[in-house]
Amino acid sequence: MDKTKAKALIDSLVEELNYHAHRYYVLDDPQISDYDYDMKNRQLKELEEQFPDLVREDSPSFRVGGETLSTFEKVTHTVQMGSLQDVFSYEEVVAFVNRVRETVEKPVFCVEPKIDGLSVSLEYADGKLVRGSTRGDGFVGEDVTANLKTIMSIPLKLKQELPLLEVRGEVYMPMKSFLKVVEEQEANLEQPFKNPRNAAAGSLRQKNSAITAKRNLDIFCFNIQQLEGTEITSHKQSLDLLGELGFKTVPGYVCLETADDIIKQIEKIGEMRFDLPFDIDGVVIKLDDLSSRDAMGSTAKYPRWAVAYKFPPEEKETKLLDIELNVGRTGAVTPVAVFEPVFLAGTSVSRATLHNKDFIIERNISIGDTIRVRKAGDIIPEVLCVTQKGNTDEIYKFPECCPVCGATLEAGDEAAIRCPNSACPAQLHRSIVHFASKGAMNIDGLGPAIVDTLLKNGLIHSVADLYELKKEDLLGLENFKDKSADNLITAIEESKKNTLDKLIFGLGIRNIGQASAKLLCEKFGTLDAIINATPDDIGEIEGFGGIMAQSVYEAFKDPVFSENLTRLVSYGLNTTYERKTVDSRFAGLTFVLTGTLPSMKRDEAKAIIESFGGKTSGSVSKKTSYVLAGEDAGSKLTKAQQLGVEIITEEQFKEMIK
Repeated sequence: MDKTKAKALIDSLVEELNYHAHRYYVLDDPQISDYDYDMKNRQLKELEEQFPDLVREDSPSFRVGGETLSTFEKVTHTVQMGSLQDVFSYEEVVAFVNRVRETVEKPVFCVEPKIDGLSVSLEYADGKLVRGSTRGDGFVGEDVTANLKTIMSIPLKLKQELPLLEVRGEVYMPMKSFLKVVEEQEANLEQPFKNPRNAAAGSLRQKNSAITAKRNLDIFCFNIQQLEGTEITSHKQSLDLLGELGFKTVPGYVCLETADDIIKQIEKIGEMRFDLPFDIDGVVIKLDDLSSRDAMGSTAKYPRWAVAYKFPPEEKETKLLDIELNVGRTGAVTPVAVFEPVFLAGTSVSRATLHNKDFIIERNISIGDTIRVRKAGDIIPEVLCVTQKGNTDEIYKFPECCPVCGATLEAGDEAAIRCPNSACPAQLHRSIVHFASKGAMNIDGLGPAIVDTLLKNGLIHSVADLYELKKEDLLGLENFKDKSADNLITAIEESKKNTLDKLIFGLGIRNIGQASAKLLCEKFGTLDAIINATPDDIGEIEGFGGIMAQSVYEAFKDPVFSENLTRLVSYGLNTTYERKTVDSRFAGLTFVLTGTLPSMKRDEAKAIIESFGGKTSGSVSKKTSYVLAGEDAGSKLTKAQQLGVEIITEEQFKEMIK
């Protein structure tokens, strides 16, 4: 490769890797897998070694990774919290062992699982925990002592009163806790964490330690950074000492001498990887003797005495047996691949979404094909590609009729294909669950299972039927007793008092979310005014486009929708919207909220903004006044940075509303 092409490729890789590193380490919202990132990083390193004069000052090669956020006090690490060189093949493991043998006679290596979490430092003085901090960029991290103290496996007092001890560990979220958190986030209509590593990072960096405490984080300690009061000569001795002092150390560490034995241990750890109650993403191989480490030294980037073998993502081929069609509450028909079961990331997998018709067309998918599947982030099954065509070269075609109600399916400008029948049973079940959800009418106790029971027993056929239910209708049904029946009837009755925007959102109008439902109500004030509005009238709302305006107009003209709404009004549901204003300090200002705020919910922040005359929007534009950003902020934060929109924290927001 000539120098001109090399420079262009290096520039491109640096920009791309810095972007993804920011999303991973700062925003905790990765857009590519760790494996894909590692491959691009390796490509960059190889180019930089070939053309050292082209290395950019902002290259990831000069960074350990991560940045310090401004929401916590900065901590300068006395001992750098560095990273290890990654290797991806057994040949590279053998090469590493041979390099060590060139300097060290009869070396012994400590081999241990590589925990996939967030690296932290724990500092002890006279046996007491005095400070805990994140790695940050390796030189400067963040003080998260209060949050680390909520992790029960971290000793607040050591079993020996050593004058000084600094320990490095990996904070992680156990799989059981991760699944529970995701379930709660989905129930609250929040954006769920993508994987346990991001869940751990987002939880540890909460400003409110009470939230961290609820997340059930844990830690494995794997290194001594500083030590006074006793001496150690090997890494294994240091791990044994940590165990004696009361730390939970990295599990399954063993000392081995040959490359063959190390590879066998890597394979052993790989085989048990998905049976573990926590995530690991590789195996760490370290020279055991500490004085020999000094002899080996380090490069500018990594120590020469250790490497981290990274597991590749597990992918398997299987046969596509069928494509099922699921009908959502808005009528969108989602194709789901049904394939011969394969064992991936510790579980048997036989289904994965195919998203939409474009996804199927791009990958030339047909029933009977051999497909390659994996779990994205070792969690969510996904279809990667077709590896061998089956009985036909034709691409799968959607049926003309809805698989549930038989209505003729419609294809619009979007990739989605829809069932136009609002009375479709599949849509009905999902629309009732949505109507009762927390963000809508918030009918406590009316979850998917109860809705299913009511539908199967013929007690409801629409959301309006909920308001005709009586206690005696419920008694005798599965899961209902006297108190639970009373509670549900009371919750349904209480929902009548909800604000009009909750009702509009609960009706499930296509393209209308919580924020746009509120904007509708602010514009028109009453349900009657919304019903009688023209598409042009609705389109005048800032943040509304022509598609949204048409969706609202067509919904209220639909006969089934209108009949349902008329019945709801007759049962006494609130049909007027009162905007409570404290003062007008935010008049003319538009806020966008993103991420999880430390001490208040987004709905609470929105209500405060509106009480001061401001508006909230679901998207960032040049007209946005402020972006209020919390933990796990995603693409909205990135867009705000690109557009130069002012970004504020919850603390700054609280100052504005004093």
